[in-house]
Amino acid sequence: MYEHGMIAPVVALVIWTLIMWVWMYATRIPAMQKAGIKPGQATKSAMEALPSANVANNYNHLMEQPTIFYAICFSLQFLEQTQEINIGLAWTYAALRVVHSLIQATTNFIPLRFLVFSLASLVLVALTFHAAIAVGFVQFNFGH
Repeated sequence: MYEHGMIAPVVALVIWTLIMWVWMYATRIPAMQKAGIKPGQATKSAMEALPSANVANNYNHLMEQPTIFYAICFSLQFLEQTQEINIGLAWTYAALRVVHSLIQATTNFIPLRFLVFSLASLVLVALTFHAAIAVGFVQFNFGH
């Protein structure tokens, strides 16, 4: 889990994003057919009314904040900042995004989804803080 540094959690989240992509189309296409919606004639409101909307929205969410995660992970890898804390934080972020997806795609219980999103965001802040230290934007000494 730690031997590939910051790269393995990135690959894991990309794999999860592709799983959500498959899930989106596996639910969206049948839902569109059942509702009589033709692909070229779909409106935003018609698509949002489909039962597959939460899965599609989550796939879109995986194109948003995780892009920052990818950039920070590659930055930390290139900066040789692959300490266990950073790798552990990266795995934590990826796991929280999977949990976020499962909540949104199934129950979509907003308070729980927001809590998980907030925790993931804090993990991303910690990773970014470590990258800022590594490039000298922040002066911080961890007890040395």
